[in-house]
Amino acid sequence: MSDPQGLNARNVTLDYAGSRILHGIDLHAARGQITCVMGLNGTGKTSLLKALAGRHPMGGTVTLNGETLPPGARDRALAGIAYVPQGREVFPALTVAENLEVGFACLARSDRRVLPDIFELFPVLSEMRARRGGDLSGGQQQQLAIARALVTRPKVLLLDEPTEGIQPNIIAQIGRVIAGLRDRGDMAIVLVEQRFDFAWGLADRLIALRRGKVIRDVPQVEADRAAILTDVSV
Repeated sequence: MSDPQGLNARNVTLDYAGSRILHGIDLHAARGQITCVMGLNGTGKTSLLKALAGRHPMGGTVTLNGETLPPGARDRALAGIAYVPQGREVFPALTVAENLEVGFACLARSDRRVLPDIFELFPVLSEMRARRGGDLSGGQQQQLAIARALVTRPKVLLLDEPTEGIQPNIIAQIGRVIAGLRDRGDMAIVLVEQRFDFAWGLADRLIALRRGKVIRDVPQVEADRAAILTDVSV
């Protein structure tokens, strides 16, 4: 937990409407690894990602590669935090190409281009560049949301329920993409996921939340599958 590389969050708290949602969470997401956050609905998983992305005011500190991050979504995006929200938040009236170009806001003018590897990861997006985001299927929208985040060339990728409402063949493709991004070794990935087998198969580190608190934080190779399943099911 003392390694400065990657994303380090310490004593993260978050209050909403007068209630404390997150209670002093510590999280380390190493570069070149997938850190999976699991738990029942309402345990604070999405709130944690929003706090890390700067979408909610939070207590505690967040550092990236040893540098303290400023608050606020814009500044954290500029620092290298990319967030793929639950529900995708694709712009329905914009084309696929225009949705991808939204990510240019985080880049220097000289870097404002969609790199070819985006379309190598998601070939369907290349075929549908002129189609509006709202006309895509749910699986295609999820691919677009991940691709838009990757356009920013992130150091940290936060993924919130990327398999929700997606057909099995697209789930398998998204899993391969996430694993491939991990294996490149240039970013830390934090994955919030309800599908246990999907998360178990990808995770390098597993974090279980209950009522806004970490109840287990363990490398996947040292984890007891049955114990983790129990943690995230009760």
